[in-house]
Amino acid sequence: MGRAKKVVLAYSGGVDTSVCIPYLKQEWGVEEVITLAADLGQGDELEPVREKALKSGASESLVADVKDIFIKDYAFPAIQANALYENRYPLGTALARPLIAKILVEAAAKYGADAIAHGCTGKGNDQVRFDVSCTALNPNLKILAPAREWGMSREETIAYGERCGIPAPVKKSSPFSIDKNLLGRSIEAGTLEDPANEPPEEIYEMTKAIVDTPNEPEYLEIGFQKGLPTTINGTSKNPVELIEQLNQIVGNHGIGRIDMIENRLVGIKSREIYESPAMVVLINAHRDLESLTLTADVSQYKRGIEETYTKLVYNGLWYSPLKAALDAFIQQTQERVSGVVRLKLFKGNATIVGRWSDNSLYTPDLATYGAEDQFDHKAAEGFIYVWGLPTRIWAQRDR
Repeated sequence: MGRAKKVVLAYSGGVDTSVCIPYLKQEWGVEEVITLAADLGQGDELEPVREKALKSGASESLVADVKDIFIKDYAFPAIQANALYENRYPLGTALARPLIAKILVEAAAKYGADAIAHGCTGKGNDQVRFDVSCTALNPNLKILAPAREWGMSREETIAYGERCGIPAPVKKSSPFSIDKNLLGRSIEAGTLEDPANEPPEEIYEMTKAIVDTPNEPEYLEIGFQKGLPTTINGTSKNPVELIEQLNQIVGNHGIGRIDMIENRLVGIKSREIYESPAMVVLINAHRDLESLTLTADVSQYKRGIEETYTKLVYNGLWYSPLKAALDAFIQQTQERVSGVVRLKLFKGNATIVGRWSDNSLYTPDLATYGAEDQFDHKAAEGFIYVWGLPTRIWAQRDR
């Protein structure tokens, strides 16, 4: 008995999402499957993907170019929030999921579908992100996840597809599971499942091995306006251009590799490898510019907000009341975060070597130890007395 009549399926062209098409129709009685592939700058040619969906039994096969929206509305706010999950991962994959959910829900409304579907398994984070985001955007839509329920191994899935006329992968697929978009690549599985194994060089694509990087440092200047990156070396760039060029420039120096044991929302630890050159450098530069332009209390309080924000995004709560409230706080803090940060790129390191801003709170005649010093040293004694008074009283009582 079918759970839905018309379904919009998030489609990648891989084995699982291709098999989802006949599976939904034959096993779950779905009458019509519309596929939707999102172009997030993954670099794949999406026309063959679109055609494969039709050959696999889709009634319509949609491709949405959402690269610009992805950077402007999802990546850039995360940069303003200095969003690093467990202080390391810049959320490249996690940020794509609420956008895909949004266009799925919009397509369901346009085509009169009563459900959306995806190819996520029951072990990962993405199932949570898709399900919760779609529910937040339209609580009346059913959400179908065949791969979470069908219980087939990869070999069985391929065999099922072949019986339905879907060709098996031409060559033995890589043992690694890879997700890629404009913000970077995530690599897992295969030999990486043993945390003791060093990642083989073959898994990397966006970043050079240190041995192959230039032997001379390169200087890079990134300009920000209200917390948003806008220029590279003084030249204005649109959001997609900026990310693409930074990935190339920074990756060329071997910067942006992350190897971490990550705590998934579903309660298991996984070994994850990420390449995210542009995002790693942009978040570091942005945080540094904030240190120049925000007052100490705002900057320090924002750290806690950033951690909460990052967990919300990682855990699939992009469309939630708390996330919206934190967005308002973060936007308020960015009003003065404009300026330029200068970095030195060399052998896997992006070292910040300078920063300047018209909104700088750094005051040379207060900071200097030279003759220009304007700080009233005499004021310090009374300040220290008052500041240390509670400790003095405690120490006297304690004795």
